[in-house]
Amino acid sequence: MFIQTETTPNPATLKFLPGRAVLPQGTLDLRNEEEAARSPLAAKLFEIPQVSGVFFGQDFITVTKSDGEWQHLKPAILGAIMEHYLSGEPILKSGASAQTSADEEFFDADDASTVATIKELIETRVRPAVANDGGDITFRGYKDGIVFLNMKGACAGCPSSTATLKNGIENLLRHFVPDVQEVRPM
Repeated sequence: MFIQTETTPNPATLKFLPGRAVLPQGTLDLRNEEEAARSPLAAKLFEIPQVSGVFFGQDFITVTKSDGEWQHLKPAILGAIMEHYLSGEPILKSGASAQTSADEEFFDADDASTVATIKELIETRVRPAVANDGGDITFRGYKDGIVFLNMKGACAGCPSSTATLKNGIENLLRHFVPDVQEVRPM
């Protein structure tokens, strides 16, 4: 098994590509050992000192470190991923889901058509680019012209995430949806 790695715009996060499916649907952002208990692989990764976050995408895993150098952490992470896939264990424990209660959305019913357009733009133009950087972005809500988005994986805590939201996503949404005034993280 060959696992590729890629850097992300977030220097504290590295993207691992195992060359096979990770999560067939959705994404999963795990930020501590308690959350990681839902996944045998995430639990193994959190056993590595300095691992502070694990994110599963469709075909990639991003790992966030609290400190330390990637050259020292990377071999242990690669070993844990390889060992997991060779064991045949599932990514998620039986009964565990990739979705969380934090995925609930809010918006006024009168704004349903605006929200549908916003969601389509995020799904078709924004999410693929963000996934390339080892993260995910999801719609959380819309109120009074403000779009609320949740950034996950490599994008959470990334130094350039504010620029991505303000200069990239906000400008895109304002161009196609004139009612949008601002984009905020949530």
